Order: sequence, then structure tokens, then C-alpha cells
Amino acid sequence: DTMRRVVRQSKFRHVFGQAVKNDQCYDDIRVSRVTWDSSFCAVNPRFVAIIVDASGGGAFLVLPLHKTGRIDKSYPTVCGHTGPVLDIDWCPHNDQVIASGSEDCTVMVWQIPENGLTLSLTEPVVVLEGHSKRVGIVAWHPTARNVLLSAGCDNAIIIWNVGTGEALINLDDMHVDMIYNVSWNRNGSLICTASKDKKVRVIDPRKQEIVAEKEKTHEGARPMRAIFLADGNIFTTGFSRMSERQLALWNPKNMEEPIALHEMDTSNGVLLPFYDPDTNIIYLCGKVRERLWRHLEGVVPVECSPKKSVLQQMWGYRETRLLWNGFFKLHERKCEPIIMTVPRKSDLFQDDLYPDTAGPEAALEAEEWFEGKNADPLLISLKHGYIPGKNRDLKVVKKNILDNKPAGNKKSDLINAPKKAADASNSQNDAKLDEILKELKSIKDMISNQDERISKLEQQIAKIAD
Repeated sequence: DTMRRVVRQSKFRHVFGQAVKNDQCYDDIRVSRVTWDSSFCAVNPRFVAIIVDASGGGAFLVLPLHKTGRIDKSYPTVCGHTGPVLDIDWCPHNDQVIASGSEDCTVMVWQIPENGLTLSLTEPVVVLEGHSKRVGIVAWHPTARNVLLSAGCDNAIIIWNVGTGEALINLDDMHVDMIYNVSWNRNGSLICTASKDKKVRVIDPRKQEIVAEKEKTHEGARPMRAIFLADGNIFTTGFSRMSERQLALWNPKNMEEPIALHEMDTSNGVLLPFYDPDTNIIYLCGKVRERLWRHLEGVVPVECSPKKSVLQQMWGYRETRLLWNGFFKLHERKCEPIIMTVPRKSDLFQDDLYPDTAGPEAALEAEEWFEGKNADPLLISLKHGYIPGKNRDLKVVKKNILDNKPAGNKKSDLINAPKKAADASNSQNDAKLDEILKELKSIKDMISNQDERISKLEQQIAKIAD
């Protein structure tokens, strides 16, 4: 007995990933080749979005989950950016709203039609301008409606109220080097960031202050990642000085030493962590193979044993509302769903695999969160399956955009100060601006109509030529 190998028991120890059949994949997709460590793919209960190569700008596909098989080259895209798209993120409170960050220094928020795209989408609901360099990270607030975070290569983090198109918090003096990733905690009261200066910072965005930080979280020079776990601890991936891939667990109240540190293997591939707060499983995905880890009882990560190693490029994560987790693996010309399975003998509903999970309803409005309120996610039961409800359209009501100066929002600003009524001169400026915007829209509509006419004429010429 003393010689017997001790293995920590876990009901998720035998989780494994299994790729679907070829006819259930999304084929003939020109996946973006931009050099950027992001997922390039985002999934929700209705759609899968994939960043693709596009000439003359940036674009991404939005496909209904059921639209598998070969995707026609003429399939419509979301293509309003003038530079390559670097990151996309579905809104957790509206399955038809998605945000995108781009090399053109802007963030755009899009409303996808209920049944998917029939024509290419070029007009976003709102354009958020405030970064001076490319925007590589976008992340929605987990519990407050219309609150969106963006981070750019200008080392700034901006938090937007999408409902008004305003930048209400600008954290532009906390990072001295490139931000690798940003993660909200469970109720969205804090964020943690991993940076090129090897620091992990825990930030209270509304107080605009760093509440904890750790220098040389991982001593290696390659990129690292940091995410919040449901219990408030922080999980990081990075590299040792000898280029060994490391995993670490930290308590943000005392970041002197990690709770646990594990050296995994020697590889150049950056590990992207995807976390399921319901089952407490961390999925580590890279360009070599997948690893599955379960964070047990706040002590140490324990490796699971997937039955199948999978070569991959990038990953999109499928959330629990779809009934058990899965991934969307991007190849050069294909997107392949991978279903994660926990072997069970019973076909009955498994309460431990499907506990109550965060539903689509927001716990707070944007204004409440900016005023200082916090709330945990509103949970729903999955016992009878998840049926997507009717999503309301995203409406943006801009507040006197001539006075909207996101770069000037410093620590001394009062975030919750009420806006004063615009004076007479501002009213005249607003009226003039509305007139210019209407004329601009009219010209854009005319150009769009001409493009459609040209396309139809080209089709007629092609038919005659055949």
C-alpha cells in the first residue's frame, strides 16, 4: 500500500476532448494570419464568430452554430474596421451583440440580426474612439449591462458605457509596457492584468488604483496570462528563466509567494487559460496540445487526463449555457468544434456537471456599476436545457459627444458626477453636428446603393459571358 501511487480523486479527472465529424465543422474559412496572441474566435449559444483575412481592412465572420459545412467565399462578413481585427467578444447579456478591437485604434460594437447575416455589416451600432494605438483586448463586464473594457498598445485601459458611447474610466498611467491580457473577477468589481514588464496587477477600476501587484510573476521573457477564479484567487501561466512553462496560483491579498507553482514542460507555445467557474475547471490551450487542469479547493491545480491530444492554432471557448463546455479549434482553413466530455454511466441530469450558471440577464445597469454598486451574476438552472430568449436591440444614446473627452478622465474626476445641461452655444453645435451626420449618412447610403448596383451589373455581365 505504501508503494502504491497516490492520485488525488476528482470527478473531472477523466474529462476528454473529442472532435466532431467533418460534416459538423466549418470549412473553407480564411482564418486571420495576424501575429497576435488572441483566440481569434468567440462563441455564444447562437453564433460562432471568427476573425478572417480581409483585403483593405479588418473583418470577421459570424455564423449561426447550425451552419456547418463549406462556407461560401461570398458569405457576408462584419467589415467596418479599416485595419485588421485583433480581438472579439460576445456580450454576455445579449447574444446578438459583439464587440471588436482593431489595429485602426477603435473599438466597434455590432448588432447581429437574429437569424445571422444576409448582407455584409459595415455600420456598427457605436464606434468607441479613445486609444492612440491598436486595440488588442476587448472584454465585457460580467454582471453590468453595456459596460465594456478595452486595452490597447498605448498601455491604456478604457472602460466604456456602451449605452451612451462614453469613456468613463481611463486607466492610462498604470502600465509602462504592453498589456498581455485583462480579466474581470466574478462580480466585476476588480480586474487583473498581465503585462510585458512581468507584473501582475490587481486594479480597482472605479477607484482607479492598484490594490495588489506582483513583480516577476514568472521570470521568463515570453508572454504570460492572468485570470481571476471564482474564489477570488488568481491563476497565471508563464515561463521560467529556463523557458519552462509554468502555472501558478496566487492570493491577491498576499502576493509575496504563490499558493502553488508548477513547472509543466519546455515549449515556446503561450498557454491561453479558459476558465469555467461552475465546475472550477481551467482549460489550458496552446498551439501544441491541450491540457486540462482542475483548480481543487483553492490549493493546487491537478492535471486531468484527456484521451486525445489535439494539434491546434487558436481556440474559442463555448460557455456552459450550451450544456457542457466545448472549444472551437481554428485550423488554417477550417473551424473544428471539440466537445468536452465527462464519462458517466447515467443518462440522467448531472447536477454536479451542470450547476446553476450565469444567465443572460444583467444584474446591474451600467450607471449603477459606475456609481459603485456590485452584484454577483444572476444564475439560471440548466436542468431543462437552455433556450435562448428574445434579445432586445442595443440602443446607444450619446450624451453631448462634443464634451466627451475620454483622455482627460484622470483620478481626480468624479465618475458619478451628473452631466450639466448644455448651454445655448453647445445646442447650436449639436444641431449643426446632427445636420452633418445626416448628410454623411445620406452619402454613405448612396455609395452603398451604387455598390449594390455595380455588383448586380457585374453578375449580369458574368452570365452573358458564360
